[in-house]
Amino acid sequence: MKNITVEELKSRMDAGEKLHVIDVREPHEYAEFNIGAQLIPLGMIQSMQTDEIDDLKNEEVIIHCRSGVRSVTACLFLEKLGFTNTVNVLGGVLDWQEKFGSKS
Repeated sequence: MKNITVEELKSRMDAGEKLHVIDVREPHEYAEFNIGAQLIPLGMIQSMQTDEIDDLKNEEVIIHCRSGVRSVTACLFLEKLGFTNTVNVLGGVLDWQEKFGSKS
């Protein structure tokens, strides 16, 4: 697992890079604010319900949550499932909102 800051992530998003960003928060959190990532709650990853991203096992998968705790757990679980390039977003959505505001 690697780490990335919200500034690095936003810079890459703004540059138009094709990124695989996964939000592991709960649906109600995602509905309140999201950065356009694919929603796969941590519980689904922990119960190995990763069919929709299994084809990304050898690609960079960037994982974020609210503060950076659940995303670390998700990265570790995905690595156990064979994902080779997981990236944790340090600080999560809280850091994103602090630096860039609450508009998605």
